[in-house]
Amino acid sequence: MARLKKTQKYYNDNPEAKKKKKEYDTKYHSTSERKAYRGALVKARRDAGVYGKGGKDMSHAKDGTIVPEDKSKNRARNGANKKSTKK
Repeated sequence: MARLKKTQKYYNDNPEAKKKKKEYDTKYHSTSERKAYRGALVKARRDAGVYGKGGKDMSHAKDGTIVPEDKSKNRARNGANKKSTKK
């Protein structure tokens, strides 16, 4: 079993903070901008014929295009060092 990282330990120890973050995330991800952002990525996966079949994520590149990228690289971006590794 994987060890818990610092953030998860903090939220496990502070249920009020965990609740506050969940409320914020729910509000943030329900905005029209976030819905449009996710929608663009879903559309790109559908157009590429890979939606619902696993495989690579679609990622926004620095030049604004949408490109396929490994899930691990796409989702790990802006991790501990806060430096973008965007293509």
